[in-house]
Amino acid sequence: MSLSAGHAHRMRSVACQNGQLSVVAVTLGRMIRFDRVTKTYPGGTVAVDDLTLEVPRGRITVLVGPSGCGKTTSLRMVNRMIEPTSGTIYLDGVDTATIPPTELRRGIGYVIQQGGLFPHRTVEQNVMTVPRLLGWSTAKARERARELLEVVGLAPELGRRYPGQLSGGQQQRVGVARALAADPPVLLMDEPFSAVDPVVREGLQDELLTLQARLQKTILLVTHDIDEAVKLGNEVAVLRVGGRLAQVDPPARLLAEPADDFVASFVGRDRGYRSLAFQGAQVQIHPERAVRVGDALDGSGWQLVVDDAGRPLGWIDSDHEGIASADDLRLGGTLARQDGTLRAYLDAALSSPSRRGVVVDDDGVLVGIVRPAEVLEAIEAAGRAGAAGSREPA
Repeated sequence: MSLSAGHAHRMRSVACQNGQLSVVAVTLGRMIRFDRVTKTYPGGTVAVDDLTLEVPRGRITVLVGPSGCGKTTSLRMVNRMIEPTSGTIYLDGVDTATIPPTELRRGIGYVIQQGGLFPHRTVEQNVMTVPRLLGWSTAKARERARELLEVVGLAPELGRRYPGQLSGGQQQRVGVARALAADPPVLLMDEPFSAVDPVVREGLQDELLTLQARLQKTILLVTHDIDEAVKLGNEVAVLRVGGRLAQVDPPARLLAEPADDFVASFVGRDRGYRSLAFQGAQVQIHPERAVRVGDALDGSGWQLVVDDAGRPLGWIDSDHEGIASADDLRLGGTLARQDGTLRAYLDAALSSPSRRGVVVDDDGVLVGIVRPAEVLEAIEAAGRAGAAGSREPA
């Protein structure tokens, strides 16, 4: 349904009177729906073609596809930074065309590459932007900014710095904090992690998932990276060049059952390996005798070195007796969480210089090791179980 003019006006009046997010903005967070949306630019270029798509409330939906597929255009039509040529975009049943663009944008968080921060404002002032526009007092907005800087993992003293004094990863955290400042129910994220290095990107992705588990926002995120899409998305929508929707599914189904050759090619030939990230690991974990730096080596080959808390530091290859030295550590090998996936277990086993995958608990403390052959056996067993399940009558 669409709002009547009087209904919309009454909702806007509430916002003006109490300085909070409008009732319209609060209502918006339940769902985004594209209904046969098309965007055609002068000259006839079609950026988005007849897009029908639902973004479930409280979940992350990722738009992914090659350059020219219209994913960013689709995102920016939600907050009317770009107007559709035809079709309708609804936020919880409300036609966005009935909401003034400025009011609409103040009720939706927006995160872009490199944070999109105001360089002449301090970090704290950047985060305070939307609350101040909504009429919050300076004291209340500042308190909210400080609270959110802590939520995104930034030290309080960084609030007094300017964006140019921060690292790329820190700027992105500030961008997320600013988007969350007025507690909007909807977040739009346009390739938010593409401008940082891979290590920082992985950390920011993990932090977003942790935040989402707490906040349960409705998030529409754009990326060109299929690995990022399947890691972050509850649903992944693949767009083809010309702005047509090719497939929308949960990541596991997208990888296992691509709709056509285009989707199969886009998600990659290693989609079978990626799909292991959605299968829990039922693999025996073996005890591993570890040593600390300064301990005696027994000359038995690869030995795992841990710190005083039992957290793995690396491996030492020793075919003779001696003393474990930090200079001899081999740092190769990823760590798998005890409750990790088959992909994490297999990667830990194959990347380890000893070919013994290291498994740790939630605190990073050594639990034991897994062997590649046994991980592969578990993958085979999971495949047989899945095939048997698919043959069962509905």
